[in-house]
Amino acid sequence: MSKIQNPFPEIFLERLRQIVPADRFDAVLHTFSAPAATAFRVNTLRATPEAVVRELEDLGLRLNAVPWHDGAFWIRPEDRSRLMASAAFAEQRLYVQNLASMIPPLALDAQPGERVLDLCAAPGSKTLQLACRMQNTGEIAAVEVVKGRFFKLRANLDAQGATCVRPFLQDGTRVWRYRPEHFDRVLLDAPCSTEGRFRTAEPETFAYWSPRKIKEMAHKQRRLLFSAVHCLRPGGVLVYSTCTFAPEENEAVLDKTLRKFGDALRLESIPLNLENTQPALTQWRGKPFKNDLSLARRLLPTPTMEGFFVAKIRKVARTV
Repeated sequence: MSKIQNPFPEIFLERLRQIVPADRFDAVLHTFSAPAATAFRVNTLRATPEAVVRELEDLGLRLNAVPWHDGAFWIRPEDRSRLMASAAFAEQRLYVQNLASMIPPLALDAQPGERVLDLCAAPGSKTLQLACRMQNTGEIAAVEVVKGRFFKLRANLDAQGATCVRPFLQDGTRVWRYRPEHFDRVLLDAPCSTEGRFRTAEPETFAYWSPRKIKEMAHKQRRLLFSAVHCLRPGGVLVYSTCTFAPEENEAVLDKTLRKFGDALRLESIPLNLENTQPALTQWRGKPFKNDLSLARRLLPTPTMEGFFVAKIRKVARTV
C-alpha cells in the first residue's frame, strides 16, 4: 500500500490499485499533488509555430517541444503565469491544452475537406485542434448540449478563427436522427467522472465523485457512443475518449458497443510511442470483457500529461 497521503476516498484508491500496475501506482498517485507542467498548441489558423516560438523565447520562456505533435510545447509550472500574460496568448496565437487532450484528435487523423463531427465539443480545445489539422477546410459540426458551455465553445471558435466549424446546441444522443451515416470521422470525447484530472489541492475536482457518478456517466456514454456510430459513414473512423480511469466508463462502454454492432465495427491500433501507455484492461473485478480491447490505450498521468483513455474504431458496414 502506498504511503503517500492524500484526501481521496478510500474506495477510489482501492479501485485505482486494481487498474494501475503495482510498480507505477505511487508515481501515478504523486501526479495528483505534484506541480503540473503547462502545455499548449500554436494556433496555426493565426500564426506559424516558428513565429510563436521566437516570440515566446524572446520573453525568456524555455519551451519543450512535443516530439509527436508539431507545434505543441510544454513549459515548467513556474512559467505558466508569464505564458498567460503573453501577447501570443491574449491574441489567440496559441491555445493552452493538456498533452493527453491532444491525442484523440491526432488519433482521429481528420483530413482537409472532410466532414467531421465533434459530438461533445465544449469548450472547444479538440475542435480547434481539428480545424488546424484540416487547415480550416471541410466541415466540422461541433455539438454541445449544455447552454453555458455552448456559448463558451462558440466564443472560443470565433476567437481562434475556426471558420470551418458550425456549432450546434443539441443533445448528442439525438444527432444521428438528423445526420445518419453522414460524417467521415466522429470524435466523442465523452463527459465522464474526470478521475484523470483530480488534484489534491483542489477538492472541487473530486468533490462529486462516487461509484454512483461512474454508473450515471457510463449510461450517458453508451447512448452517446451509439449515436456516434450511427452518425459515421461506412468506412469512416470514430475515436472514443475519456479523462477517467473507471473501466465502467472505458472498456465496459467500448465492449458493449462492439457487442451491439458486431461485425460492423473494428478496433484499430493507435500508434503511440509513449512510456506512460498501457493496453486496455482485459477484465474488471473478475469479469472478462467479451472482446479483445488490447488496441485501445490507457494513458497513465505524468507531470506533463493527465490520465486518459482512447479507442479508435473503424466502421466497416452500415448500422442504420
